[in-house]
Amino acid sequence: QVQLVESGGGLVQAGGSLRLFCAASGSIFSINAMGWYRQAPGKQRELVAQISSGGSTNYADSVKGRFTISRDNAKNTMYLQMNSLKPEDTAVYHCNALVAWGIFWGQGTQVTVSS
Repeated sequence: QVQLVESGGGLVQAGGSLRLFCAASGSIFSINAMGWYRQAPGKQRELVAQISSGGSTNYADSVKGRFTISRDNAKNTMYLQMNSLKPEDTAVYHCNALVAWGIFWGQGTQVTVSS
């Protein structure tokens, strides 16, 4: 099992920044890729960014150039630095971890961007 806990969400004005944290515990040695997803009210969950065990990254077009995903394996933590935030970035942000036998999800952290 892998347990994931997100933190760092909050309320910020448009143009501001937030940094999200995803702390992993449990069978962390088995984690391959990790990612951030978000779900806005009335919308489906969508990919924000992914990072492989080797550090390769992938971003949704809507966040390219504004968000940066990273991970610190020594601290068992993944990060999402979000800059130039827009009201349309408002959502619950979830982190996930991909292992050989499945995918684990955190409970999410709310990000609200006011205009």
